[in-house]
Amino acid sequence: MPKPYLLGMYEKAVPKELDWLERLEVARESGFDYVEISVDETDDKLARLDWSAGERRELVQLQEKTGVPIRSMCLSGHRKYPFGATDPEVRAKSMDIMKKAIGLACDLGVRTIQLAGYDVYYEPGTDETRKWFAENLARATEMAAREGVLLGFETMETPFMDTVGKSMAYVSQIDSPYLGVYPDLGNLTNASFLYGESVTDDLAHGRGHILAAHCKETVAGAYREIPFGTGTTDWAALDECVRQGVRRFVAEFWYVGSEDWRAETAFASKYVREKIEAAFERCGK
Repeated sequence: MPKPYLLGMYEKAVPKELDWLERLEVARESGFDYVEISVDETDDKLARLDWSAGERRELVQLQEKTGVPIRSMCLSGHRKYPFGATDPEVRAKSMDIMKKAIGLACDLGVRTIQLAGYDVYYEPGTDETRKWFAENLARATEMAAREGVLLGFETMETPFMDTVGKSMAYVSQIDSPYLGVYPDLGNLTNASFLYGESVTDDLAHGRGHILAAHCKETVAGAYREIPFGTGTTDWAALDECVRQGVRRFVAEFWYVGSEDWRAETAFASKYVREKIEAAFERCGK
């Protein structure tokens, strides 16, 4: 009987020197169900948005060959080119990135694009940046709705959108079935230390609008590269995800140069699955 959920592997969990065949094979061998592709702010990742039709077909064929699909996209390129930028040329670039990312998602079979929850990142936020963010978010959601691709906010490490509650303010404002929340449990744990609201209670604000969840290890004040099993992430909050009907999860972790990265990747799959399955058991699902 198939599992009631799917667990994806974050692309950056493995060395960037791997080709796509190797990357998909590692995901399969490590026990993951799919891969989350990264389109971050670096030139080489942004260049993926301009892949030719042939390059896109080749990656689809590799998915078919390995049996490992690419089903979500972490679109963090908007950190450098945000919706709310004061420079109109940067805002125009942000929308071009969005349009191309949706097109790439359609061609590769990606269902969900995770949006970085920033109005701006490399400049101060203002009422004006928040206004531009909301206006361009509405445009982006219309673009995604046309193609049937879901957009979900990642809860970030900055005060602008570090909780599900803050994400929901924009989800409610846009009021579209194509815009939801794709929270990061590690980041939410850190936010719970700051604001005093439990991760479970924060997740409850997003009921009916949580598309998937990033499962990431964390410690207070740190947001990246914490090995699974060594941090403080509130894994019990997975119960709320399961009760809400969330059935897609991604293990977010990074390759940091270890010679044992293959074993670490397999361990991550096992560790996160145990946390998810314990939540299903507790919830009687």
